[in-house]
Amino acid sequence: MRMLLVGCSGFVGRALVPLLLQHGHQLTLVSRSAQPLPALQHPLLTRLRANPADPSSWSQPPLQQALAAAEAVVNLAGEPIAEKRWTPAHLQLLHDSRIHTTRALVQALAALPAGEGPGVLINGSAIGYYGTSASQSFSEASPAGADVLRLCQAWEAEAQAASGRCRLVILRIGIVLGGDGGALGKMLPVFRLGFGGPIGDGQQWMSWISRHDLCQLIAQALEDPAYAGTYNAVAPEPCSMAQFAAALGRCLGRPSLLPVPGPLLQLLLGDGAKVVLEGQRVLPERLQQQGFAFRDGQLNAALAAATS
Repeated sequence: MRMLLVGCSGFVGRALVPLLLQHGHQLTLVSRSAQPLPALQHPLLTRLRANPADPSSWSQPPLQQALAAAEAVVNLAGEPIAEKRWTPAHLQLLHDSRIHTTRALVQALAALPAGEGPGVLINGSAIGYYGTSASQSFSEASPAGADVLRLCQAWEAEAQAASGRCRLVILRIGIVLGGDGGALGKMLPVFRLGFGGPIGDGQQWMSWISRHDLCQLIAQALEDPAYAGTYNAVAPEPCSMAQFAAALGRCLGRPSLLPVPGPLLQLLLGDGAKVVLEGQRVLPERLQQQGFAFRDGQLNAALAAATS
């Protein structure tokens, strides 16, 4: 298929783009930066520099032409949630990078002539949709929580406006495990030095998915019309932060006993520490009902693959 990818030049995109190229898809990668994925050259890959959060970008060629010609769109745009303090300026960036991009994309889809444009949109969301809980389990049918940002509800509402135009798949993504970025990428240097350990009291839930499985899920949802609606993009075995730290220590052959104090993390991240210090137990009920095959469904296997 001809595909338009938005927000896919970072941590997830580094694995997703090569996978989709292996499947023979023709990709147009939209990014604000001049050289996303600079090491990757492929005859089926086109880079397009544009600001996808700006509606005027979607009305200008070649972005308008690329969208009209696309048979599928993947939108994973969004600044990382838990990497900086939640200052007013950063909160605005978290909001705008998701809401404005998705709104501009959906409006551009609605403006296309009948019969043109993609038949499927894969749109990102996050398990933050459910809020946090030490005791509850969440499936796709669970109601939205009262999280600080309420960002996921607004993000999904923007995407839902495309449901009448094409097949819509919303992925509520958990903590993505990969060795070269994300939460695990930040933890590995500390654990390899023998100073690793759980964050906070270690009892909070971690609902995670390997980057390999997330990319396979996106590829499958693009190609299989049976995928529609909202899915929890998490592995079937959530764990506590203490269990995660212990498993990572075993995987690396290093101790994992030194906890990172919650107040220290709060000092560094401010309100953003809430994402790490409080968690939620999220289950992929719809993926399991549809028979999605997790390669890294168990934590030990996921960590071994990510650190090899």
